[in-house]
This record gives sequence, C-alpha cells and structure tokens, in this order.
Amino acid sequence: MNTMTVKASNISCGHCVNTIQNEVSELDGVQKVVANEQTQQVVVTYDQPATQAQIQGLMAEIGYPAEAV
Repeated sequence: MNTMTVKASNISCGHCVNTIQNEVSELDGVQKVVANEQTQQVVVTYDQPATQAQIQGLMAEIGYPAEAV
C-alpha cells in the first residue's frame, strides 16, 4: 500500500473537498482519500493499478492541479 500527499492550492471550500474525495476515490486501486480545506493538502492511500501520476493527472483534469509535498 502506498500513501502520497499533495498540495492543491485552489482548494477553497467544502465542495472542493467533496469533489476531490469523490472523484479520486473512484480510481481503481485507491483505498482512501482525505482532502483538507485548511492545509490545501490531499492524502491518498492506494495500491496498483493506481499510480501517483494517474492520481495527479485526474486531479488536474477536475480542476485541482496538485504538487507533491
């Protein structure tokens, strides 16, 4: 199991948090997604076939580009 933490500087509200958690959790292999509005960080726990690049790509697609912390 892998864990990654990224910063998405445009997380500004609860709707942003819900969108990220709902969309990213649908990827195959993603076990848990926790987004935090205050820190603008997203912690994702995942296994294969999900990859860090795939997760960050999806976040960019849905409007929350993320950088590794």
